[in-house]
Amino acid sequence: MGVDYYKILQVDRNAKDDDLKKAYRKLAMKWHPDKNPNNKKESEAKFKQISEAYEVLTDPQKRVVYDQYGEEGLKGSVPPPDTGGTSYYSTGEIPTSFRFNPRNADDIFAEFFGFSRPFGGMGGAGGGMRGTRFSSGIFGDDMFGSFGDGGGGSMHQSGPRKAPAIENKLPCRLEELYKGTTKKMKISREIVDISGKTMQVQEILTIDIKPGWKKGTKITFPEKGNEQPNVVPADLVFIIDEKPHPMFTRDGSDLIVTQNISLAEALTGYTVHLTTLDGRNLSIPISSVIHPNYEEVIPREGMPIQKDPTKRGNLRIKFNIKFPTRLTSEQKAGIKKLLGS
Repeated sequence: MGVDYYKILQVDRNAKDDDLKKAYRKLAMKWHPDKNPNNKKESEAKFKQISEAYEVLTDPQKRVVYDQYGEEGLKGSVPPPDTGGTSYYSTGEIPTSFRFNPRNADDIFAEFFGFSRPFGGMGGAGGGMRGTRFSSGIFGDDMFGSFGDGGGGSMHQSGPRKAPAIENKLPCRLEELYKGTTKKMKISREIVDISGKTMQVQEILTIDIKPGWKKGTKITFPEKGNEQPNVVPADLVFIIDEKPHPMFTRDGSDLIVTQNISLAEALTGYTVHLTTLDGRNLSIPISSVIHPNYEEVIPREGMPIQKDPTKRGNLRIKFNIKFPTRLTSEQKAGIKKLLGS
């Protein structure tokens, strides 16, 4: 298994992103080399381990590999694990482009906290940021909630630090990602007036979702977090998430649909009838014999290509053939005669 990243961050294996952030915030501030000048060698080693653990466990792909094959799997020294159908590997080994090379610990720290030298040789009291609240005013999504904690930690530095970005998922239906849509988010946040007093204000943020956007696409609203003295407000970041669709599944820019058909239909011909994500009705005759691994590909009926929405992926039709569980003697004789065996 090698290094136990969960043990390093002092979290359990079911830890969520918020748990990982809280753990990293606490441990990185505790073991930052600037805070431990009398024990610099040990603190540097621990600080590097903490940063490496945080980087792996907050990356979904790396975490899948680590959970199944440990540190060795990340470094490509074991055969590829089963990742549930997601292709992270080439045949026989982890490709060079995926093999994990830890980032610089100082870069991770600076990206998380918004500053790189938190102590300047001195300690201090910690800070914090209450969560900006938000709600959705469209499509009935239950989106009211908090973006969670911002950064925190002690520092003595020349200019104001920037609070770390506040992220939250934005669930979207597949139809919305196919055609594009506009969502309006109502947020409540605190601002500081010219007298230095804080006051709560509400704003409406408009998110224009473009055709073809994928899960994981980020929309950033700079400095829309709470205002605090000597702190640059956090950016608010919405991350696109796909809701499951009752008929279609998405594979990159392709759409996949599965049809249940009988053995007779598979052998004698079948016409697929379906409604597209933009409401068109398609009738697709299948003239070939449909075997269990057969797939009918309809060009340009998939999702819009994100970089060029005038182009589209493919529609891939798969088939689930229902074989009979019993046949009479007459039926068996008829099939043998029909198939010439």
